[in-house]
Amino acid sequence: MSLRPLVAVGIRRTFMRPVVALVLALRAFSPLSQGAESTGSDLTEGAALAAELRTARPSQSFTNAAILHRRSADGHRTQVPLRIETHVPAVGDDWTVTYRAAASGNAGGETLILHYQPGTIPERHLTRGSAATTTPIGPNESFAGTDFSVSDLSLEFLHWPEQKVIRRERPEMRKGRPCRILESSRPATAGAGAGPVRIRSWIDLEHKQPLMAEAYDARGTLIKAFSVGSVKKVDGVWQLKDFEIVDEQAGTLTRLEFDWTVK
Repeated sequence: MSLRPLVAVGIRRTFMRPVVALVLALRAFSPLSQGAESTGSDLTEGAALAAELRTARPSQSFTNAAILHRRSADGHRTQVPLRIETHVPAVGDDWTVTYRAAASGNAGGETLILHYQPGTIPERHLTRGSAATTTPIGPNESFAGTDFSVSDLSLEFLHWPEQKVIRRERPEMRKGRPCRILESSRPATAGAGAGPVRIRSWIDLEHKQPLMAEAYDARGTLIKAFSVGSVKKVDGVWQLKDFEIVDEQAGTLTRLEFDWTVK
């Protein structure tokens, strides 16, 4: 669920720079039923907020390393080394983020390229192993065998047709920060495996970055939950250290941990 790619968008500019996106210590999440929605919702404000989040272009190109830590439902743990390359061309208003997952265990390596252009859902290109051609992929397909889907990494929910801000009497607190609540919705798709149709995310009021998010299916069942984790100072600048995603239905968890020593 992903602002820009949750991972790569401007994390270097501030300690919360996107994430979606979106995205755990999930036990801290409040159920949707808690808190009175005193003044309802605002579609105009929601559309403006979603547009601002999805169009925040990185200021420069950079590369950093990370590790995908996954815990299966039976407690088995795996690690996948990851390299994230953000390329911002000198001319134009597009940019590209490339995720290079190394081979790990029985799984071959994968490379996911997301090409961002204003006003459109990111283009997706995936290669597996030593394949020379890209593989057709849907937005709900897993990346590198983890709980992150392609749409989670690209924060495609910010392009969904309905975006609204849920109003409360007072800003809700998440991670010790006052937040606005953005709810993104799309029509349910017929058939199994259609993925989430509603995502509720908590956006930091000051920095306008997502701190937590919850994804729901057409029945209103929580299927995934995201949360930023800890931060640390690198060269005097606060950087996001990790964030997590929990698949509430499968009982699995993936944590993406950054290594900001890679430039």
